[in-house]
Amino acid sequence: MSIDVGLTHIALRATDLDASIAFYAAYAHMKVVHERGVEGRGQRVVWLSDGTRPFVIVLIQADTPEPVLLPIAHLGVGCASRDEIDALCAQAEREGCLVSAPTDSGYPVGYWALVRDPDGHTLELSYGQEVGLTVEEAGRKEPEG
Repeated sequence: MSIDVGLTHIALRATDLDASIAFYAAYAHMKVVHERGVEGRGQRVVWLSDGTRPFVIVLIQADTPEPVLLPIAHLGVGCASRDEIDALCAQAEREGCLVSAPTDSGYPVGYWALVRDPDGHTLELSYGQEVGLTVEEAGRKEPEG
């Protein structure tokens, strides 16, 4: 059996799990990898993953989504291209959940936009941030001291 070490999840309250599942499937390529009911509470809990790393968003059914992740607090997802971000932003605008249109902030921030999930939590879509490369390079550096 393997043991999880490091950052594994973020838990958010969600008022409509099905709407949130559909949102994260559309905007972050995530799917349900675990679902259960909370005994005695009539409450559902789902884990969503994009399958690229051992990290999940845990959505916990609740009457209110408080506290809400609002800009500058947000979840970030890397996209495959600027075109993908543009297409997702066009979709978000049609669906009324676009917070911030795409912006090119140059290196290291890249091309990014903000969308809002059904409970008001903010999701950043980005291209060119090189988070994985930055983490990999930091791991190769000699420790200081």
